[in-house]
Amino acid sequence: MASLKEKIGYGLGDTSSSMFWKIFSYYLPIFYSDVFELSLAQTATLMFVTRIWDTVSDPMMGVIADRTQTRWGKYRPYLLWFAAPFAIAGVLLFTTPDLDQNGKLIWAYFTYILMMTVYTGINVPYASMLGVMTNDSDEKTVFSSFRMFFAYGGSFIALFAWEPLCDYFKEATGSLTDGWQSAMIVIACMCLVLFLTSFALTREHIKVSPTGLGNDFKSLLSNLPWWILTLASVGTNLFNTVRGSSVAYYFKYYIGENVHIDLGFTAFLFFAGLFLAVGEVCNMIGVVTAVPISKRIGKKSTFILSAIALIVFSVLFFYVPCTNGGFITMLLLQIIISIFTGIISPLVWSMYADVADYARWKDNANCTGLVFSSGSFAQKLGGAVAGSAVLMIFDAFGLVPNAVEQADSAILGMKLTMSWIPAGIAASMLIVLLAYPLTKKKMTEITNSLKTNTVTE
Repeated sequence: MASLKEKIGYGLGDTSSSMFWKIFSYYLPIFYSDVFELSLAQTATLMFVTRIWDTVSDPMMGVIADRTQTRWGKYRPYLLWFAAPFAIAGVLLFTTPDLDQNGKLIWAYFTYILMMTVYTGINVPYASMLGVMTNDSDEKTVFSSFRMFFAYGGSFIALFAWEPLCDYFKEATGSLTDGWQSAMIVIACMCLVLFLTSFALTREHIKVSPTGLGNDFKSLLSNLPWWILTLASVGTNLFNTVRGSSVAYYFKYYIGENVHIDLGFTAFLFFAGLFLAVGEVCNMIGVVTAVPISKRIGKKSTFILSAIALIVFSVLFFYVPCTNGGFITMLLLQIIISIFTGIISPLVWSMYADVADYARWKDNANCTGLVFSSGSFAQKLGGAVAGSAVLMIFDAFGLVPNAVEQADSAILGMKLTMSWIPAGIAASMLIVLLAYPLTKKKMTEITNSLKTNTVTE
């Protein structure tokens, strides 16, 4: 059994990744449209087109990582090698150069592609480590839960601090663009330290030899659980990013700035960072509950029940009024929705580890990195499609960046991206998951079979 130190160390890796990822997902669209001053259409196209490269880079990184051999292991050394490039690329992404509109657009494409490439270089191997740190299916869920608990902790810190940091540095530098860049420098330094700490505290215990590349791809393409899980994983990221990337717009143009929730005995500022940060804390609650629930009823059943809850509570969000009582209800719905998305998040990565074990059991294919690269690809594809789709919806419904007054149609578009559209995505996840074949009973059979043929250290 792996040590507590290793589980914490593994979790710290996604603390770093998630701090960046949530800021990219939730604040990069409004940075491009309202700070960097690209049009909504340009931003939507940028976020979608750059995903074409990920269709190549993610599986390529998985193949490379599967065939890496060092004294530190196969996947772990990438945490050391890519930690500094990861931090630097993040700062460049939020840098606004003094260029004309065409020059700024080229810079945006270059830095966004660079960031996603570096993200692939560190995150695919990091995710793949789950397959070689333990060979027990339930313990993989524990590792995954540590990962997601620490990830949401990092997200909470980043999202809650982001707007205050931007405001502080804006005041200090006298520049909106410098304020955003300086805020990212602070976050990037934290991420660098976290990845290096994760490298120092973790170890790879399962030794697997690489198999033929052709056999790996053949196994992957015939792996039904992989196809189903990847579709469901894209859905989870679509759900999270559609809601998350809408929040900054929703608060700026619908709820308004300097709005307070009055509880009678006290009042507090109700702003996007608070709404998102509360969600991250509740995600952590969901992560903690995922382990006992999935051990009892299985990962598939837990995933399905959570998807049903997301459908119901997302629909309810549409009908909440923009009043003091409505603000309280919005926060309560955010709490409930975030608990269920928190339950789902560790299940996805634990189920990818099960899919990798299924490939070893069925086809004798040691393609852990290749399998987990699809998880990274699903994350980025879901994030990109959702981010660009939200901007296209806002554009189609008539939202005008930085306008004081927004049309009723623009308000409707924002309400839909916070409610009915995520509900539809959750419904599609539910339908897909019904066909997932790796039940609790099946994984017990696979795990017992693999244990007799596994080399550990």
